[in-house]
Amino acid sequence: MGSFFSSSSRSSYEALGGTQVVLNVYDLTPLNNYMYWFGLGIYHSGIEIHGLEYGFGAHDFPATGVFEVEPKNCPGFVYRRSITLGSISLSPSETHTFMEQLASDYHGDTYHLISKNCNHFTNDVSSKLIGKPIPGWVNRLARLGAMCNCLLPESLQVPAVKQIHDYHAFSDGSESFSIITADEADQDRCLLSSSSGAEVTFVKEGHK
Repeated sequence: MGSFFSSSSRSSYEALGGTQVVLNVYDLTPLNNYMYWFGLGIYHSGIEIHGLEYGFGAHDFPATGVFEVEPKNCPGFVYRRSITLGSISLSPSETHTFMEQLASDYHGDTYHLISKNCNHFTNDVSSKLIGKPIPGWVNRLARLGAMCNCLLPESLQVPAVKQIHDYHAFSDGSESFSIITADEADQDRCLLSSSSGAEVTFVKEGHK
């Protein structure tokens, strides 16, 4: 993964059998209860490692949209299931360094439902850490949409961006938000919601 992953920490975690990398999948619509059995559906996903879940969300700012949240508790979505992708030998600090480096590739204002969504992010993480993609059904509708984008409603062809009214940058470089709102007409395009009270913190962008 790069020289910043020390051999000593690798060996210690290998001795413990490594740390599991888990894909947590959420429903974006109740229709998934029916579409799921046909290998379809509209899903959000996050990657859980070392007791933290990492995801990618949309906002209006030219800063990272990669965030941390309590596993299986991403606000605004209904948890469906977890899938163990594999294991890694990285320590918590090495994992966080990896996420910080990846964060600069996923700015919130570049989020797009079809071409760059949360599932593209988790697939990228899985491919880099585990060496294999996430299950195809998780992001299947986005791939189908990319092939026939001209047939999709205009609302699905534009980036799904939320309005973050209280965006905080801290002295250590980390970022968070406290309130996210959107017009009622855009509720189905909302990526994150503060209604559940779950704490969401954006990952600091690292230097590559």
